[in-house]
Amino acid sequence: MTVTSDKCSLFCGEFSLGIFISKNRTLAVIIALLCPSLSVEILSAQTEFNVKHVKFLEEHCADCHQGDDSEGGFDLDKLTTSIQKKENFVRWERVFDRMQAGEMPPKDAEQPDADLQSKFLTSVIRILHNVHKEQKGTVLRRLNRVEYQNTLNDLFGVDLKLAELLPEDGRAHEFDNVGSALSLSMVHLKKYMDAIGYVLDASIARTSTKPDVQRIEGSYANSREGNQFIGKVWKKLADGSVVRFSGGGYPSGMIRSTGVRDAGRYRVTVTGYAYQSSEPITCSVGGTTFKRGAEIPTYGYFTFKPGKPQTIQFEARIESNYMIQIEPYGIQDPDRYKRKSIEGYKGPGLAIQSVVLEGPLLDEFPSRGHRLIFDGIQRKEIEPRDPKQKLKSWYKPRFEIVSSNEGKDSRQAIQRLAAFAFRRKVKAEELEPYLQLFEQERKKGSSFETALRQSATAIFCSPSFLFLNEPSGKLDDFAVASRLSYFLARSTPDRELLAAASAGRLTTDPREIVRHAERLMAKESFQRFVTDFADSWLNLREMDFTVPDAQLFPEYDPYLRFSMPQETQAFLREMIQANLPIRSIVKSDFAMVNDRLAKLYGLDGAVGPEIRKVGLEADAVRGGLLTQASVLKVSANGTNTSPVVRGVWVLERILGVTPQPPPPGIPGVEPDIRGATTLREQLKKHRNLTNCQSCHQMIDPPGFALEVFNPIGGYRDFYRSLGEGERLNTVVNGRKVRYRKGPDVDGSGELRGLGRFKNFVEFRDRLAENEAQLAEAFAEKLLTFATGREMGFSDHEEIKQLVKSIQPGGYRTRDLMLAIIQSSLFLSK
Repeated sequence: MTVTSDKCSLFCGEFSLGIFISKNRTLAVIIALLCPSLSVEILSAQTEFNVKHVKFLEEHCADCHQGDDSEGGFDLDKLTTSIQKKENFVRWERVFDRMQAGEMPPKDAEQPDADLQSKFLTSVIRILHNVHKEQKGTVLRRLNRVEYQNTLNDLFGVDLKLAELLPEDGRAHEFDNVGSALSLSMVHLKKYMDAIGYVLDASIARTSTKPDVQRIEGSYANSREGNQFIGKVWKKLADGSVVRFSGGGYPSGMIRSTGVRDAGRYRVTVTGYAYQSSEPITCSVGGTTFKRGAEIPTYGYFTFKPGKPQTIQFEARIESNYMIQIEPYGIQDPDRYKRKSIEGYKGPGLAIQSVVLEGPLLDEFPSRGHRLIFDGIQRKEIEPRDPKQKLKSWYKPRFEIVSSNEGKDSRQAIQRLAAFAFRRKVKAEELEPYLQLFEQERKKGSSFETALRQSATAIFCSPSFLFLNEPSGKLDDFAVASRLSYFLARSTPDRELLAAASAGRLTTDPREIVRHAERLMAKESFQRFVTDFADSWLNLREMDFTVPDAQLFPEYDPYLRFSMPQETQAFLREMIQANLPIRSIVKSDFAMVNDRLAKLYGLDGAVGPEIRKVGLEADAVRGGLLTQASVLKVSANGTNTSPVVRGVWVLERILGVTPQPPPPGIPGVEPDIRGATTLREQLKKHRNLTNCQSCHQMIDPPGFALEVFNPIGGYRDFYRSLGEGERLNTVVNGRKVRYRKGPDVDGSGELRGLGRFKNFVEFRDRLAENEAQLAEAFAEKLLTFATGREMGFSDHEEIKQLVKSIQPGGYRTRDLMLAIIQSSLFLSK
């Protein structure tokens, strides 16, 4: 679809997007390091510091924090009394946090008068609270890429990968749905117009009757590869099955005859069994294509048992020109390229008899989007002159709109589209630009349908659709509905939620919002929340940022990579659905694993690729997020671990503490893969630097505790080395490992508030005792994700009260989520 400059002027000029955004921008405030314990019930309107505050700091802090050699990079000379600017607010906030926590002045320094210090802190918290309260509020927040994709797919009943079309979203403190980080450019607008064009093409019916479901059958026996490799590396059996004795490599498990022409959702049925094996054999089933640089998706891992042929069945979206590829896992034929014939080989293999694809599958015809546009409008097929043409494979139907009152029909369609797009009631004057656009297109000679598409494009590129335009102060019912839905379903409110908003029940009856929250958490779409929140909060989106060194970690394989995020998502969902205590984040009596993860962790009780709940012994090292392979991988590089990286990860993600960035000019500490020194030894020297000591005393201990886990999540007593160290006789996948035994791992440390710990288990157990802090940190992450803004100084007291409200029940996860959606932080801007 070609979009003229006239339409661009409507989108950009009529709504003045740049001005629209800039007028609603709010100064973002950094998350406070520790929640204050002082009361903030009675506050004055003071919003500036004065010379008395600065003088107090000069008298008690200037010896260490003045000039170019200031400890921790904190220079009092750069501290001004005005805190309206973000950078100075952060400096004063840092002063308060360190003094409130008792870290400053240090114990070995002369301490100020207790009464004087108390008055100083009381004054500081009053000013910081007032300034943040004036400035906070959710910025006019644009839908991020995933929210945009989910919204259009849900509204139009399609399943398109629209997020891939759009520029990457900015992030603020881990999250990519925070309004202050979500900009809008002309590139975005052009991509939005392209995207809605794809949606309209996919949702508007191209035939008068529901298309037949295609059936595509394939097998190795009848493939070109079968003719080439059967008898050499593959074996054909009497029942027509073809056995593969090794996965990966050449020849691959691609089946050419399963090629898909039309993209869509397909039902895939694979029939096979384990051959010459007393144990089940697992395999991956995925897609492959000849397109260069295209994604190679894995649809899932499945298990076939010995004996009679069995079938496994699943549904997946398969793109155009993709074929099915099956790869056995866990079996090896080391001599497959050496022998001339496969006859007589006695090793285990995977016999695949057939693969059947059925699709594209349509839940409804015409689609939800088609009805959204054309309900109440007569759209009929233009019959060809020769009726026999309809029997030809090349025939493509054409349609026309039959309308006796175009004005009425177009207004009805545009009003319906706008109401669902804008997620609220639409005023008559708001429809005028879209009605005018329709009329202009008709005057230019465009058909009714083409003109209606142009108006639909304008609606779904407008600020009212792209932005969650929430009113200041207490949210109205429609804003609450949108906030709740984008929080728990990651998409536009469904009809039931919109009906509650239209009736005004969400803001007048507290039970109503709880009922809808519980309903949304029970729906399949709640998995979107689990995935998106885990990706942001725990940084699982960086799973493939590094690839583990194959020589150091030969155990790492595609099956393990596939299973890692599934474990964490299943664990988070179990925490919420079972309403488990918040301490489960760091310590649980169960793990969510499949056979591959269980093998890595040394656990029993898991057979097959399905993730399931497995109980743990009381003294087990596993349990909680900190021991999960996905978390341990994203907090390490591909070669080795860093106590600094993991320490920062634990502080920020689990404890809600944001360490200061390193002073400029201070080099990082890199692991020594030769095995000569450990990072603990290197960090000991690094901490001797005056500017580094105070921060590393907080950062390093959690990282040291996690050193007992390698970069792929395995437990270790020693580091692996590619240089110095003792040779090992360990065998992985039939090959002797190349790494050597490096220095022993030391998981001990000392952290303020926890004291000394001898190992990870002791660290974890003490951490789990701090339930209030774990709950406050988790609440802050949930609120940031739910509201689209970073929580700041004036929010901490209400967060503390939220956590206190769930204390009688044992600080439970679901209770916290329900308390959050009833809080003023959630229900107001």
